[in-house]
Amino acid sequence: MSDEVTFYDDFGGHDFFERLVGAFYSRVATDDILRPMYPDEDLTDARWRLQMFLEQYWGGPKTYGEARGHPRLRMRHMPFTIDGRARDRWLTHMRAAVDEQNMPPEQEEVLWNYLLSAAFAMQNVPDGRSDTIADIPEGRP
Repeated sequence: MSDEVTFYDDFGGHDFFERLVGAFYSRVATDDILRPMYPDEDLTDARWRLQMFLEQYWGGPKTYGEARGHPRLRMRHMPFTIDGRARDRWLTHMRAAVDEQNMPPEQEEVLWNYLLSAAFAMQNVPDGRSDTIADIPEGRP
């Protein structure tokens, strides 16, 4: 067994991720853009999937992989229309959930940078502008 401390441990382990994901889904439950993407009447399974994924990603138990295999996040999200509005709404709710956790700034920055990157990676409908810096005059948006 490794004595290596992981971000999972630093963040607060299972209890931290349970609170984070709970705070996020409490907002998704009433969101007019995101809620229709979840076919189940209740969000229990979605909460479990996100929590277990995040726990595994940050060095916690491998429960997600044992139950669902490789995350394949892009593939699993392809059936849903994830445009800039959906991405930004996801980020709005996740930002509020992260803020509720009162994390030390260094930890919050690490977590938020990942969540931000992941949200943009899941977008599967373009916003109508080029995604490549080469196509943007002078490299500016």
